[in-house]
Amino acid sequence: MLDFIIIGAAQAGLSMAYELKQLQKNYVVLDKESEIGASWLKRWDSLTLFTPSEFNNLKGLKFPKPKGHYPDKYEVAEYFKSYVDTFDIPIEFDTLVTEIQDKSDYFVVKCEDGFYEAEQVIIATGPFHIPYTPPFYQKIDSSVFQIHSDYYKNPSQLQKGKAMVVGAGDSGYQILDEISNTDRDVYFSGDTEVKTLPQEFLGKTLWWWFTKTGYLSFSKTSWLGKKISESKQPIIGVDVKGILNKENVIPVGKTINANSHKIVTEKAELTDVRNIIWATGYRPKFEWIEGLELDKNGYPLHHRGISNIDGLYFIGLPWLHTRASATLGGIQKDADYLGDYILEKESKKEKVNI
Repeated sequence: MLDFIIIGAAQAGLSMAYELKQLQKNYVVLDKESEIGASWLKRWDSLTLFTPSEFNNLKGLKFPKPKGHYPDKYEVAEYFKSYVDTFDIPIEFDTLVTEIQDKSDYFVVKCEDGFYEAEQVIIATGPFHIPYTPPFYQKIDSSVFQIHSDYYKNPSQLQKGKAMVVGAGDSGYQILDEISNTDRDVYFSGDTEVKTLPQEFLGKTLWWWFTKTGYLSFSKTSWLGKKISESKQPIIGVDVKGILNKENVIPVGKTINANSHKIVTEKAELTDVRNIIWATGYRPKFEWIEGLELDKNGYPLHHRGISNIDGLYFIGLPWLHTRASATLGGIQKDADYLGDYILEKESKKEKVNI
């Protein structure tokens, strides 16, 4: 019987492992991947963070790159490895959790090859669970190469011929930029009127301005926090206009339907698409947790990571408390809060037992 089990070994899970270590708890981190940093290493090869090194620190260990440097995915993975080694964090890899059962005073955490038991559980699996692709993708002829951005690495994966990028978020525009630099025409399906923000402004990084103005500190329950969370997120550090003005980039509006070789969009019916990259986001999956209440979007109901189930916590979700909650550097405050909550809960329990 462990004190805690943490599920997920990326920034959220490692941050809580640090907190539990300070509290001298008996715990283990379970992760479905085979190595630390795998969730980052699986992303496309040219991925870089839009936050500079000084804003990517986990508690207790600074990101080992100069101020103003924008790390790539490999540097993030190496940082995680150093973090695990520095604080001797116990991790069980290749362990996919399939179910959590609430036994009132403890939890049974079931895996493919067995189970664990713990008094309390922290879910740190992040917001990216199930890659979402519109259902009509199944109607597209098998000769058209299709891939979700979750599995996209670089343009060498594509077959010869025209490509189509679907999705107007950061991933969509970054992948569109990369593919459009190859010798092919690229259709773009998505919003072309997105808001954009530069990575640097007046000699300071965007995250410096965010920190100084308090933009990252507004809680989701505040008036301004609600306005920010309900609005479309801007594209950061990407020259959207420059990309859309390339001769070989062809905006076609929203993709509506498809059948065999025909892709129906708002502006055209395309019959010459040979590759489709779906940068269409993810859907959450938390139904494997017994007794958990979910909101209309499928995310857990909670207060700053404290769920409706006693002893079950969440960290690393988008807007867990603020805009920064799902970012590498913003996870500290949420981890601090949960660490303090757990300590106070233990203190109250001890007083009752006395």
